[in-house]
Amino acid sequence: MQWENLLSTQRFKPENGQILPTVTASSEEGAEALRTDFHIDYDRVVFSSGFRRLARKTQVHPFATHDHTHNRLTHSVEVASVGRSLGNRVGVMLNKGGFLPPSNHPADIGAVVQVACLAHDFGNPPFGHTGEDALRDWFRDPQHNIYLQDLTPAERHDIETYEGNAHSLRLVTTLEMYQNDGGMRLTAAVIGALLKYPWTSSATHREDKFNIYQSELPIIRAVAAELGLAQIGENHWVRHPLSYLMEAADDICYALLDLEDAVELELLHVDEVEKILSKLTNPEYAWQSFSSRERCARLRGVAIGRAVENIAQTFITHHRDLLRGTFQGKDLLALASPDVNDALNEAKELARTRIFRHESKLITEIATFPCLASILNILVPAVHAFITAPAVSRRQELALSLLKEQKLKKEDSLYQAYMKILDFIGGMTDNTAARLAREVSGIGML
Repeated sequence: MQWENLLSTQRFKPENGQILPTVTASSEEGAEALRTDFHIDYDRVVFSSGFRRLARKTQVHPFATHDHTHNRLTHSVEVASVGRSLGNRVGVMLNKGGFLPPSNHPADIGAVVQVACLAHDFGNPPFGHTGEDALRDWFRDPQHNIYLQDLTPAERHDIETYEGNAHSLRLVTTLEMYQNDGGMRLTAAVIGALLKYPWTSSATHREDKFNIYQSELPIIRAVAAELGLAQIGENHWVRHPLSYLMEAADDICYALLDLEDAVELELLHVDEVEKILSKLTNPEYAWQSFSSRERCARLRGVAIGRAVENIAQTFITHHRDLLRGTFQGKDLLALASPDVNDALNEAKELARTRIFRHESKLITEIATFPCLASILNILVPAVHAFITAPAVSRRQELALSLLKEQKLKKEDSLYQAYMKILDFIGGMTDNTAARLAREVSGIGML
């Protein structure tokens, strides 16, 4: 792979059954454009409805009422900030090493990573990863097999495996802005950096995590060819090097900021956080002289700076393997210095044992399954009847009217129709899903 290709500003859209290049956004603004193509990508993401919805989607604590607790929006903004810092640092080092094309500025690397980070959680359904599990659980239930039997194996894998990463890609390439006409039409470089799992749900190397639904496969084939991503299997490509920086930024933020939220919610004591983060800071510093909130903020700031510096250097150390596509199956954090790797892993383990298993969180997670099932119970039979039966019942007709932005068409295939259901539910906030489930059950009528 070559940076000249990996930083491509080419955009794509479907036309007459093909995926074709479209004019670059900066050229539309004229030769004196004040925004680079990557800045235009940033603006398109920030002004999208998918981005705004993140404000009411779970990061860790559903329906949190504390003013300082993170949601998916604040998490994404912070990940983007860390990603920009990582990218800028790497860009400077690539430029010094003579690897950056003359037409690119070191800050272009930071801009690409920043945009990918902003969009990386677009596809998270209500209630986060538990929401993914609930959607998968419903479609994989043997009693619902009747609704899936007419799908191809690849289509069935998609429908049975709601994956937030794949839905993030679907939002930016299909659903937002130019709906079903190229989506946001982001640059190939940004789409490549967003592909953390560049394979389909039915690729040979199949696992639950993947980035590409069958519906987005044509545009990803065009993007992969433009970027020069080597294909290593059927519908399976090597990762774009900058996707590793996006992944590292996300790892850093959720490892450290989940702990900060837990201190705010009094699930952890600040001393427990300091014990871990002091490995990346000056252990002799008098942190105790500050309030819990300020101690956390100072510790977090120093720790993030240390992690950014180290992981950027790790990227450069493995630069050759990243360009060759031989870095597969690894991540930058695992190869970072022991102090950074150990501190972040200890932070994640503390979150797993003390935060994720807390009773208040468990109760909401358990309720997620019947909540989303109640919505699927009315939508899936109605959609199945609309596509396969000569007529629908009055109840099914009412259920179909819920799909406003995702309105069905008679020419839709069953797969396309089910994807519209997943778009509808995946686009809901926690509050909307909970309210709709309550209302369709009849409980909220009185």
